[in-house]
Amino acid sequence: MCTAVSYENNGFYFGRNLDYEIRFGDNVAIAPRNYPFKFLFAGTMREHFAMIGMAHVADGYPLYYDCVNEKGLAMAGLNFVDNAFYGEPEDGKYAIAPHEFIPFIMGQCASLSEARELLSKMCLVDRAFGDFPVSQLHWMISDGRDSIVVESTKQGFFVYENPLGVLTNNPEFPLQTTQINNYMGLSAKPPENRFCSKYQFNAYSRGMGAIGLPGDWSSESRFVRAAFVRANSVCGESALESVSQVFHILNSVENPSGCCELESGDYQITQYTCCCDCKNGIYYYNYYNNHQINAVDMRRENLNSADLIVYEPQDKENILFQN
Repeated sequence: MCTAVSYENNGFYFGRNLDYEIRFGDNVAIAPRNYPFKFLFAGTMREHFAMIGMAHVADGYPLYYDCVNEKGLAMAGLNFVDNAFYGEPEDGKYAIAPHEFIPFIMGQCASLSEARELLSKMCLVDRAFGDFPVSQLHWMISDGRDSIVVESTKQGFFVYENPLGVLTNNPEFPLQTTQINNYMGLSAKPPENRFCSKYQFNAYSRGMGAIGLPGDWSSESRFVRAAFVRANSVCGESALESVSQVFHILNSVENPSGCCELESGDYQITQYTCCCDCKNGIYYYNYYNNHQINAVDMRRENLNSADLIVYEPQDKENILFQN
């Protein structure tokens, strides 16, 4: 499954883990301003904001998993299996297939307020890209001031405010934010004795203020753990320190091979982790088998081009031997 976080610290950063048992052939893809996005029902968007993110490129079309545009708006899609539901086109609304959703928003919206307005004019429809299955997803969108979660279920199309700046998978977002109330007593500080004033308790270890923080890999537990680590995160003021901190936040919920076995006998792992420096248009990432942080800077490319720009991922371990 997956985890996404936003992070504000002298800038805006947006990152995610993609957790799954297999890879689909992903690349860092830049869609310049004149790359034509052809939508099934909404025509062709020939001019738009440039964007960069991780995508599976099929027939020259980037199926984005996560993305940031040149205005600093960021978005990621996460698995929402058995809860996601898409309908049919509705009169008076843009009908957008799930695989079109990220470029539809990223191409036109410079801020979260613009995204909210566009969301009110669209619906998600049950249509696939070619022979691919329809992805069952929900999405987090952030702009450095706020975050929202978008879910399309049998009950309707919902846009939720997300002050926690975190998203994982099932259950629906309102249930996630309800159950996190069970952990309001946790703290990064040493624990206080509220159990019994007649007994002298001994805090025999550091970190005991967070006893009870979930440590498993379920989506509910990862939601709580990522929200706690993000909320208590402290780092320096530079961009690189912030990028590094986002990787540390996401590392707190990564899936090591062997710890999450599926019914098929395969193991879910964190295939890649990324962090977007949204102000500067730089996409940082690493892979399960390559802990080195790699980066692609969108600003170094010709963003007025009409041709998709694709970078092969650096997914082999690269160890620096010191002399």
